[in-house]
Amino acid sequence: MADAARSTRGGRLGEATEAIQRALRGAAAHAQAHATAAAAAAGQNPVFRGAAGMPADPMVLDGLVREVPEPDGAGEPAAAPGPADAHAREGSGERWQAGSFSHQNRTLAYRLYLPPDAPGDGAPRPMVVMLHGCTQHAEDFAAGTRMNSLARELGVVVLYPEQTQHANAQKCWNWFKPQHQRRGRGEPAVIAALARSVATKHRVDPARVYVAGLSAGGAMADVVGHCYPDVFAAVGVHSGLPYGCAADVASALSAMRGGPGPAAAGTAGPRGTALPTIVFHGDADGTVHVRNAEALVEALRDGSGQGAGAAAAPRVTRGQTGRGARHTRTVYTDAAGRDALEYWQLHGAGHAWSGGSASGSYTDPSGVDASAEMLRFFLAHPRAAR
Repeated sequence: MADAARSTRGGRLGEATEAIQRALRGAAAHAQAHATAAAAAAGQNPVFRGAAGMPADPMVLDGLVREVPEPDGAGEPAAAPGPADAHAREGSGERWQAGSFSHQNRTLAYRLYLPPDAPGDGAPRPMVVMLHGCTQHAEDFAAGTRMNSLARELGVVVLYPEQTQHANAQKCWNWFKPQHQRRGRGEPAVIAALARSVATKHRVDPARVYVAGLSAGGAMADVVGHCYPDVFAAVGVHSGLPYGCAADVASALSAMRGGPGPAAAGTAGPRGTALPTIVFHGDADGTVHVRNAEALVEALRDGSGQGAGAAAAPRVTRGQTGRGARHTRTVYTDAAGRDALEYWQLHGAGHAWSGGSASGSYTDPSGVDASAEMLRFFLAHPRAAR
């Protein structure tokens, strides 16, 4: 683990990962326990792998996190995005902009996709906030999900915040830390403030702002949706974990391995009214166990009146893509009889964005098109309609 720490400090994250894997695969139980304790002391962080390159031991943590002091700051002051990069052009055409945003002494870089304006149409547009997974960045995530291409046809703005390497050495969103699980604090606060700012500047319909993510980004999307139901209308979670399932590295690793245990008391707190949510998870995911999706669905059902006492039985359909990937889609209705929750179990799929493009990392091009299904679900759930 000392080798891993030295590699991380030197920026050699691949060497750090290999060192951690060697330590955790040691044969002796004492060595295993010592490696785990050293990892926790160093702030080790769960990270996912892609479908290609899955580690031999799927329970291994893929990276280290540096513990950094939490910045001061209170409230939610308005802030404007930084200027777009030199390649972004103003006007009515399609744009792919880069910017920077600061809130509560935190600064995030971001990428913003603006679709072409429809002729003579000045109506506000919907927006999806996309939270990447560990080791990814905005351009990689956009390429892998193909979200911009789909958004172009539907006139949807797409915002890609980027986690900083200062906050997490592998650029994971810190979904498992209590200071990032509450409204008005940490990463949920800056993501929500950025979404508000971009929505105001770029004529976005405030009733049609959505958030989605993959793996650590999926876990953070569920956190953000829980903390800011006044900002986001619906949530998409791909290969993620449920809000409140972890309060530190040890509980995060445990949830990733086998599903969440009892929520840590006094950390995230109980889930309130659930936002409409669409969930995707591979049942062969060796990085984040599929029980996390099942626990998320159960928590969402409890939060929206769809639990054991619900009158309507869920609708279950099974399908297969042209490339042979099978899935089961389960649709739950809320207390008012509206479709409010979808769970897509991806049979035989690992830890990767379903239906994505091989031009991005951590994708499974053979699967059902998760991006298209998310957009379909989101656009059917404006906040004003609830």
